[in-house]
Amino acid sequence: MSNEQLIAELKKHFGFTHFRTGQQEIIQDLMAGQDVLGILPTGTGKSLCYQLPAMCQEGITIVVSPLLSLMVDQVKQLKAKGFKRVVAVNSLLDRQQKNAIMKHLHQYKLIYCSPEMLQNEFFLNRLTSLRISLFVVDEAHCISQWGHEFRTDYLKLNDVIKQLNHPTVLALSATATPQVQDDISYYLDKPNIRKRVFQMDRPNIAFAVEVVDHWQDKINRIVQILTEKPVPTMIYFSSRNWCEMTSETLKNQLKHLRIAFYHGGMDTEDRLLIQQQFMSNQLDVICCTSAFGMGVDKQNIRLVIHFHLPAQIESFIQEVGRAGRDGLQSVSLSLYAKGDEQIPLAFIEQELPTQRQTEHFYQYFSKKESLSNVDDETQDILMEHLQLNETQWRFLQYQLNQHHLAIVEEQEENWRKAFQNTLELIKQRTSHKMNKLFELMNWFEHKGCKRESLYEVFQDGFQRPDQFCCDYCDFTFEQWNPETIQRVQENNHWQAELRRLFHREELDEETVKSS
Repeated sequence: MSNEQLIAELKKHFGFTHFRTGQQEIIQDLMAGQDVLGILPTGTGKSLCYQLPAMCQEGITIVVSPLLSLMVDQVKQLKAKGFKRVVAVNSLLDRQQKNAIMKHLHQYKLIYCSPEMLQNEFFLNRLTSLRISLFVVDEAHCISQWGHEFRTDYLKLNDVIKQLNHPTVLALSATATPQVQDDISYYLDKPNIRKRVFQMDRPNIAFAVEVVDHWQDKINRIVQILTEKPVPTMIYFSSRNWCEMTSETLKNQLKHLRIAFYHGGMDTEDRLLIQQQFMSNQLDVICCTSAFGMGVDKQNIRLVIHFHLPAQIESFIQEVGRAGRDGLQSVSLSLYAKGDEQIPLAFIEQELPTQRQTEHFYQYFSKKESLSNVDDETQDILMEHLQLNETQWRFLQYQLNQHHLAIVEEQEENWRKAFQNTLELIKQRTSHKMNKLFELMNWFEHKGCKRESLYEVFQDGFQRPDQFCCDYCDFTFEQWNPETIQRVQENNHWQAELRRLFHREELDEETVKSS
């Protein structure tokens, strides 16, 4: 397809007259049947790189998406544009809905699903009977970031690609170091994938880091900033309890703003409601964990605050990238107090099993039970018995399956080797995670230009800032003049209105009597 034809299709389906940086190159590669790893900045339209080819070419496009809210939001946006042949296959569907979708799966052009759904035998069998022309891994850094422990089904996508008869593959991310790029290529089994890597820094985002003595100082600083400059804001926490507690505190002190919290422990319906309210400007400030924000395309977020340290620079850049998607000047503020690193350190310890837990796991399955026969109910019992959380269980389950061990005593030597290999991998993964955390902490403490330091592990140089760079170079909150939120009335405005109406009725009654 020529450049002119692509532009015509772009205008027809999306109303745009030109492509953003990187989009056209990636789309042309895909249309020519070339596998592509695309690294583009957050908020620059990565999803269009597969949505347009899905509309233009024969066959079905599968999009592997990490979050339910992300799937729901993208399907909603496409349907609003008039593209009806799109569906998300996920746990939100009841049995009747799922059966109807499976029956008519061939009628869709774009199918969103999670990596876990692709391990569903019935669903995968239905897909293998269809012509899959494009296989997309959205937020592909999750392969490297989550695949080893939290969501091991990411590491099985290469087998799915083979079963689907090797469709063209597109892996998309906004944050992938050369090492993560190699991980993506390796685990997708695509050694010759074409890398389209573009500078990922956003010139309209300024960076600031403030060191405080106590968590209360963080809250006081947030209150001060949002009192003086009430703007659409996301505040990131590493703890659900802190997320909820701070949300309630800010509600009491910032009456002029509408504030809510969001984290992975909430019901799915509640999370979707909060997300939609924030997207439609019915909420001004979201206190959230990393569960919120991935793929959320809200254009006017002006301020992203990190109340706690994330676990690595990639997560930090992803979260910062939710600001300023409309191109206007926005700010990343990180608040650090001594000891903040204890929360991510605790998460690292909890994600991987200890040597004792690993030993008990291998001993149990080498003598008593076949892993393939473990149903959900039995799994819960075993997790409690072996004192494993879900992430630790998934990690060990994946390692055991990777070694393809039969449950026979004659293979005792193989079991011992698998156990030792798993212990070595745990050691490597722990070291890797610790290094990523220290890398981020070093950035917080960096005394030079924060923009240059943040992106140096991802790319050569950085784009010239639109207005402000960072608090080392030129940025201060006093100089920042964003468009602020129009203050809503106090929470008791309905009570005042009710009194006014009753007062008017009383006046009317007296007027009638006097006449």
